[in-house]
Amino acid sequence: MSDTLHDLTREIRAFAEERAWHPFHSPKNLAMALMVEAGELAEIFQWQTQHQSRHPDETTREAAALELADVLIYLCRLADTLGIDPVSAARRKMAINRKRYPVDRSRGRADKYTAWLDDHQA
Repeated sequence: MSDTLHDLTREIRAFAEERAWHPFHSPKNLAMALMVEAGELAEIFQWQTQHQSRHPDETTREAAALELADVLIYLCRLADTLGIDPVSAARRKMAINRKRYPVDRSRGRADKYTAWLDDHQA
């Protein structure tokens, strides 16, 4: 079995088609389901310290893996439904982010790029 995102997307599409889920898989519904699953992933780490979240025990790690899988499945299904190549979209977005967050202004900072723009315009 191949491990490419394209192959996974085809497998997810076939899974949905076998179950006749197309009427339910509108972009709106898929985006909402994606948000729910991302929330379930966040819930795993909700009350953990930074250290605990960086060093999860095996139970937490497995729970995170399954929620990550749900997020990825819905993301692939949404992208497929919209006819968007998520890898190409991510690469385009990374090019934008490289311009927005140049290393010399962003290294070690967690604030949004507009914060340092404001600092330099004042």
